[in-house]
Amino acid sequence: MRPKTVCLFACLAFFVLACGEKDKAEAPAAPPPPNVSVVETKAQDVPIYMEFVGQTYGLKDIAIRARVEGFLEGIHFQEGGPVKKGDLLYTLESQPFEEKVAARKSNVAEAETMLAKAKGDLDRIRPLAKINAVSQSDLDEAVAAFEAGQSSLDAANATLRAAEIELGYTKIYSPIDGIIGRTQAKVGDFVGRDPNPVILNTVSQVDTILVTFFITESQYLEVARYLSQAGSRKVQDEGLPLELILIDGSIYKHPGKIDFINREVDTTTGAMLVQSSFPNPEELLRPGQFAKVRVKGQVVKDGILIPQRCVMELQGLFNVFVVDGSDVAHTREVTVGPKIDSFWLITDGLKSGERVVYEGLQKVKDGATVTPAIVDIKSTDQGKK
Repeated sequence: MRPKTVCLFACLAFFVLACGEKDKAEAPAAPPPPNVSVVETKAQDVPIYMEFVGQTYGLKDIAIRARVEGFLEGIHFQEGGPVKKGDLLYTLESQPFEEKVAARKSNVAEAETMLAKAKGDLDRIRPLAKINAVSQSDLDEAVAAFEAGQSSLDAANATLRAAEIELGYTKIYSPIDGIIGRTQAKVGDFVGRDPNPVILNTVSQVDTILVTFFITESQYLEVARYLSQAGSRKVQDEGLPLELILIDGSIYKHPGKIDFINREVDTTTGAMLVQSSFPNPEELLRPGQFAKVRVKGQVVKDGILIPQRCVMELQGLFNVFVVDGSDVAHTREVTVGPKIDSFWLITDGLKSGERVVYEGLQKVKDGATVTPAIVDIKSTDQGKK
């Protein structure tokens, strides 16, 4: 072999070895396991709550109407303010009714005069009839005239009372203690015309507030079974305690109770009407508000709650990442129950003491090693409610 050829092979070998060492030196190091937050599952008794949208009403909501026709002459209350039973609310023009009362009194006086004359005639004829000084027919006529006069007086008194009642209807009083609303008629309006007299106002008794809502047939069966199986005699006697969630998300501090459940299921909606009542001593609640009624149903023994963000849903299947003792993440299918606030009840697939990935799901793959850090569920989810 020629010296030049040997030199060429030596240079080529040196070049190949140098490139190999360079590629080996430039190869990137394996990335460290991703940092993820995990929550540790804990078995606990989980009460299942049902929530319903309801509307509030006064314990009594009484519409104020005029019972006679006439022009409105006076309004004697502060709109939106409190009223007492017997307070004067409205006055209608009374002159036509006063005239009617005066005419009926005149009729009564005339009937009294006629009755007095008939009584005088009867008192004069009756002794004469006993000695046969007058005929029996004369006595019968006197008795008939007296009885007719008495009936006429009774009828006149009856029409007078009716006229006085109508006159009394020109003053409208509050039927209950409560809060009155905005008047629907002003001074000078003609009110009370049939067949649809104007509702002048509404007075509501608000020391207790009624809340009505609808439940489905299946929800009714669930609550009914819970009550029938309840071990507490107090629960069976008094019913389920209710909570009221106001429109701002706050929970009303006074618990309520169910007054009644309607006797039938509405065949068009499949729902049942429920009426409940809540004490309202501070008069915080008013008729017409919307609120959620929450009632506790069954209690799940040894239930597992995890934050909703831990659960991945794909085509109706629910999965979570569970980190084992070697810090390796594994995908696991779970069965979910109802949502409770920002948590999800897991009915199957998890057990107490396991670590579930909470934050960093996008960094995790099945079988990958991770660096887990346990977080407190209460300080994360519940603190954001």
